[in-house]
Amino acid sequence: MSIKAEEISALIKKQLEGYKDDLTVDETGIVTYIGDGVARAYGLDNALSGELLEFENGVYGMVQNLEANNVGIVILGDYTGIREGDTVKRTGRIMEVPVGDAMVGRVVNALGQPIDGKGNIDTETTAPIEHKAPGIMERKSVDEPLQTGIKSIDALVPIGRGQRELIIGDRKTGKTSIAIDTILNQKDQDMICIYVAIGQKDSTVLQQVDTLTKLGAMDYTVVVTAGPSEPAPLLYVSPYAGAAMGEYFMNKGKSVLIVYDDLTKQANAYRELSLILRRPPGREAYPGDIFYTHSRLLERAAKLSDKLGGGSMTALPIVETQAGDVSAYIPTNVISITDGQIFLNADMFYSGARPAIDAGTSVSRVGGDAQIPAMKRVAGTLRLDLASYHELESFAQFGSDLDDATKAKLDRGARTVEVLKQKLHAPIPVEKQVLILYCLTHGYLDKLPVSDVLRFQNEIFSNFDDSHADLLKQIKETGKLPEQEDMDKAINDFANVFQPSSANDEEK
Repeated sequence: MSIKAEEISALIKKQLEGYKDDLTVDETGIVTYIGDGVARAYGLDNALSGELLEFENGVYGMVQNLEANNVGIVILGDYTGIREGDTVKRTGRIMEVPVGDAMVGRVVNALGQPIDGKGNIDTETTAPIEHKAPGIMERKSVDEPLQTGIKSIDALVPIGRGQRELIIGDRKTGKTSIAIDTILNQKDQDMICIYVAIGQKDSTVLQQVDTLTKLGAMDYTVVVTAGPSEPAPLLYVSPYAGAAMGEYFMNKGKSVLIVYDDLTKQANAYRELSLILRRPPGREAYPGDIFYTHSRLLERAAKLSDKLGGGSMTALPIVETQAGDVSAYIPTNVISITDGQIFLNADMFYSGARPAIDAGTSVSRVGGDAQIPAMKRVAGTLRLDLASYHELESFAQFGSDLDDATKAKLDRGARTVEVLKQKLHAPIPVEKQVLILYCLTHGYLDKLPVSDVLRFQNEIFSNFDDSHADLLKQIKETGKLPEQEDMDKAINDFANVFQPSSANDEEK
């Protein structure tokens, strides 16, 4: 999946071909410094921030710093052929990437160039990677659910179309898995998905693409990747390129889901560029505008007003923490920009509670507006049940004599934790999530051994598919719970024939 410098130059040159006749820019400058993917040039007095420049050896760069006597340029490709004294000229164009329907199903680099071996992408449409976010009057409230297929998210931290929900946690706690499962769950949901891999190993990206292809998700997904071996400028621009591709569909009235995996690596690439450009370092050596770097990216996610077509772009940025420290610079920045966070707890992950979503620190600021009424009703007490369970659990280990009420809370909490466990790449439709949470909150699981809870879940799903598909269909189409007596009768019919494993052991 590696890209060659000449391929990058050829791609940018092709994008500029259509503008050659219109250019009245004849300004050229002289390179005064070159090194580490950054150049400085004297003489480009009218250069624009973000403008593409062409060096005399055909390599392109992007204006990053505008200073009194020179401009700082980040080089999009191999800088080893550039020397001090070389000429560099303006192109008059801002950095752009190809966009359009032809991008769907493809794996591209940060410049929109295909790297999946499937040939050229047949699109003439391009869009600037930087674009002003929609204003207040161009937006509308987020009220349409985006179902992730993950019980603990859809019940506890629901996500709406147009929301920005941060996924945060330590390394190797399942952050990417949540994003990939959410993409998998968008099948047949009329949703375009964009997965931006920033600084991820090529082998890891290949594995994710393979998963998406096998499970039929590449039919509605674009993968943008900038690997760790690529120049820092490409890691920096890749999320903006993904946002530009998503905005194309949003402006056409479609729903888009975009995953930035992860913004920690983008921030590190930007810090590297800024330090080499001699920008003043701030906290943790990041430049002063690192907050703006992320805010102008994430603000582009929106639910557009009906007047503008009602399209939406939902962002799931991912940020990595060190030892669960959410008070570090980048985590606090992104938390303050987003509409909530899903916090993954390393201790929960290693104890087998996966996905390891910490209900105490995870929150969605859109909340119930992004849930169907049926889910609101069955998930109302879940957060309190979990909080009570974790509090009581720490006390209960010191004493053996517990009153009946405390035992009941501990039993319910243990079953709640078990119900919220879920296998990798196995998203569950919302109507089935409502069914198992209804069983939990109405006490149908209380008498079961904890080890039988997930078996009960799988078997009742099959039973309802075969015998009570009408009830599931009603939840799916209306978003409301069927009559309680109908639900209770159907669940009781199944519960009466379900064989707990302890009963099977006694027979043996």
